[in-house]
Amino acid sequence: MASADQTPIGSGFHAKSTAREVVSGTDLTGKRAVVTGGYSGIGLETVRALAEAGATVTVPARRPEIAREALSALPGNVTVAAMDLGDLDSVRSFANDYLSRAPSLDMLINNAGIMANPIARLGPGWESQFGTNHLGHFELARCLAPALKAADGARVIALSSTAHHLTDIHWDDPHFRNHDYDKWQAYGQAKTANSLFAVGLDQAWQGDGVRGFAVHPGGIFTPLQRHLPLEEMVALGWKNADGSIPEQVKAIFKTPEQGASTSVWAATSPTLDGKGGVYCEDADIAALATDPDARYSGVRAYAVDLEAAQRLWRMSEAMIDRA
Repeated sequence: MASADQTPIGSGFHAKSTAREVVSGTDLTGKRAVVTGGYSGIGLETVRALAEAGATVTVPARRPEIAREALSALPGNVTVAAMDLGDLDSVRSFANDYLSRAPSLDMLINNAGIMANPIARLGPGWESQFGTNHLGHFELARCLAPALKAADGARVIALSSTAHHLTDIHWDDPHFRNHDYDKWQAYGQAKTANSLFAVGLDQAWQGDGVRGFAVHPGGIFTPLQRHLPLEEMVALGWKNADGSIPEQVKAIFKTPEQGASTSVWAATSPTLDGKGGVYCEDADIAALATDPDARYSGVRAYAVDLEAAQRLWRMSEAMIDRA
């Protein structure tokens, strides 16, 4: 089983570093970025940091008017365009419009996602978390490939999660057609897919100057938890019965700006020049998780496995091409 080189590089940052801190002193004037889900939670803070550093940022959004309102206080180099990750025609329309207006794309940050929702299906019957979190972003990257390859050293960032520790890809039945649906298994699978996508993209496109990175942002309270009732968050230990946050959780969880730091670092840090295909956390390359009981740090070997990444790439192409 061949895996990416998961060796931390000593970036100088830490778990509570902010997005602004990791991009401090970096001039991104002339750089272009696309950030999905860039109008709430860590996506909004990612856009804010990039835009304040001078990048021109496009935010594709399923609800453009809400996105424009949320981003209205940001610099004028941020624009919003319509796109729904669950609708491949919408994804293709956004990408075609982008390609018609911009010659290149330096940063694609696949930040949007859904988590632990009841069973739902997209397109030809795809399970919604795999379809939205992975396949929608996979097609977006494929469609934007000409702009990424035209840039000088583009980077694609895929937001994974510590939830990838829950499961490898359900290779024989990724859409839960023949076995019982479990919302956390589905989410964990999607996050493993996000990591493998970054590894696969890095293998496929590094010859064209495009590198891929997977990112675990950390534990953060954002709208991502909208499908979780209070009772479940209490059972998980995330909240108290009265809805307040336990002190030990406050110590571990990050603010949205802290959660955005690893995405921004992976997208911009010169210390990653010549590197790629790795899983990052706390604004550094993460170590392999070799302890079988590890749950909240490091990356499982199956989520950065080179052969598995190629297998997922082929499987994803086949799913989309048949849709």
